[in-house]
Amino acid sequence: MTTQTQTFRTVAGIINSVETLEGAGFLVRRPFPKSSFSEFDPFLLLDELGPVNQKPGQAKGAPDHPHRGFETVSYVLDGRLEHKDSVGHAGLLNPGDVQWMTAGAGVVHSEMPEAEFTRTGGRLHGIQLWVNLPQRDKMIAPRYQEIPSAQIPVAQTKDGFVTVRVIAGEALGAKAVIETRTPIIYLHFTLQPGGSIVQSVPKEYNAFTYVLDGSGLFGTEQERGEDGQMVIFAPDGEEVAIANPADATQPLDLLLIAGVPLNEPVVRYGPFVMNTEAEILQAIDDYQNGRMGHIYD
Repeated sequence: MTTQTQTFRTVAGIINSVETLEGAGFLVRRPFPKSSFSEFDPFLLLDELGPVNQKPGQAKGAPDHPHRGFETVSYVLDGRLEHKDSVGHAGLLNPGDVQWMTAGAGVVHSEMPEAEFTRTGGRLHGIQLWVNLPQRDKMIAPRYQEIPSAQIPVAQTKDGFVTVRVIAGEALGAKAVIETRTPIIYLHFTLQPGGSIVQSVPKEYNAFTYVLDGSGLFGTEQERGEDGQMVIFAPDGEEVAIANPADATQPLDLLLIAGVPLNEPVVRYGPFVMNTEAEILQAIDDYQNGRMGHIYD
């Protein structure tokens, strides 16, 4: 029975991811956007790349492409990715590293497997999240925050059954080092069999989990969510409950992501996310005429 003093959120829905090809032809699993579920304010897209074992010479990425009006969060779980862009940034992401890129007014960006990784092959697995920018920030200067794995705060419950990497927000007394343009929670939980966690999520936040591996129980009604599924929480409480049953045969690995809805008009065209059609047309024109720059070796 729901009352005004209810603390825990219920599950509002479970979304299956679909497989799609992106970039130069790499396979991703995507719970949104898709025809049945196009947006989840303020989040625009969630892609899981892999996990896949690449043979030597097979690894593919996303060559030069533009961004404007949003942020992209790249989280490497396995493999090594190189990033370059038109404002002179270049970096290498290793397993556990996070890149929080604020595209703002626009960049041309390249995300490719690192050359040696491509040559030798190996396991490739990563997550990319697109976060909408509020209208006031759409055209700010691009900014990067690249956080090596060793600098991502890690916390654990006293019983040792639950571990969390705090990419954005706070959990188990640990606070993220990344600064976001709007309030965001981005947590990577691993629950051993028998582990459970109650995570604070303000009622005004939209919140979901994405299951990377395993099967768990979510919300007050203990709805089951499995590998590749997005579990959406209703905004009817201020805490999210997650558990991995004691009889589970493997750990439960998942992302908990939440943010404050912007409640603003959204017009999307490929890698451009603005508030009006006129702004989208301007973004296309700026890109086609080189005003977003070029990537140089």
